[in-house]
Amino acid sequence: MLELRNVTKTVGAAEHISDVSLTLQHGSLNVLLGPTLSGKTSLMRLMAGLDVPTSGSIWFDGQNVTGVPVQKRKIAMVYQQFINYPAMTVYENIASPLRVAGTDQAKIDKEVRHAAALLKLTPYLDRTPLSLSGGQQQRTALARAIVKNASLVLLDEPLANLDYKLREELRAELPRIFAAAGTIFVYATTEPHEALLLGGNTATLSEGRITQFGPTIDVFRKPADLVTARTFSDPPLNTIVLAKKGRNFLLEGGVNLPVPAELSGIADAMYTIGFQPHHLSLDRPDAAAVSVRAKVTITEITGSESFIHLDFADARWVMLTHGIRHFEPDEVVEVFIDPRHIMVFDEHGRAVSAPKLAA
Repeated sequence: MLELRNVTKTVGAAEHISDVSLTLQHGSLNVLLGPTLSGKTSLMRLMAGLDVPTSGSIWFDGQNVTGVPVQKRKIAMVYQQFINYPAMTVYENIASPLRVAGTDQAKIDKEVRHAAALLKLTPYLDRTPLSLSGGQQQRTALARAIVKNASLVLLDEPLANLDYKLREELRAELPRIFAAAGTIFVYATTEPHEALLLGGNTATLSEGRITQFGPTIDVFRKPADLVTARTFSDPPLNTIVLAKKGRNFLLEGGVNLPVPAELSGIADAMYTIGFQPHHLSLDRPDAAAVSVRAKVTITEITGSESFIHLDFADARWVMLTHGIRHFEPDEVVEVFIDPRHIMVFDEHGRAVSAPKLAA
């Protein structure tokens, strides 16, 4: 078990990591999700022992390893830029950490072939990395990390430099690979889509702080605050500030957005409403959906999907819809908000929950 206890890292006057506490279990896959400069790499360097926290401590299986250098830990790391030894075969690249450890040849052969089979590299064991595709080279780096039998494997945006097809292929396979390895995996990404595909647990980061940690799907569906909801939305989360009065949030033009039944008892006040781009639609998804008229600013067509950017009451929204849907700039369109999928945040950006009933 890896534990970070109130870990802070400052460099000069800049605080890169701020009071982070986190517990990761053996056999778990843990995603660090956040934009560039949110602290993902800084946090991984602290976990690895490449950097020492300014305050706080790091524990592994009940032992304080704060300040213990990376060379004395059972750590493996894989970076964005796959790193292999170009003059060595794939077999020898994978075997290299075992040879350094003085492992006997029979065990080396068993471990290398097991990792190669896991990562579908068996046909390429006698080839050199430069003769492989980018995806196969990254698989080689992953296989080398796995045979190291590390207690902690850190992957810092390992698919970022691969083309789309290779990324999708490896993303689909990684959960199976992680499950078979049985160690602690920490995977950093800027992409919410990737976190959802990988599953496991997700820690959302913003400005060096962990805003939420838990099962990935729970963090996505029930963000604890507006910062987490925005971190876990791509395209950006749609938001609007509204007044609640009675059973409704009041939209521009006299339109009422029903308050979700479980929140019906919250106080009349101003709230920020958030909803995902795919929960805004051109066609009425349900009888309860609310119709509003918004002005198109731009339409982006990707082929299978269209991203329609909208202005509504000084709010900028993005709608994600299937197929090719083209609109001219300044065209006014009818769109539908499904109140079943809205998120409600208070004036401090905290998710609003149902009020407790008096005993």
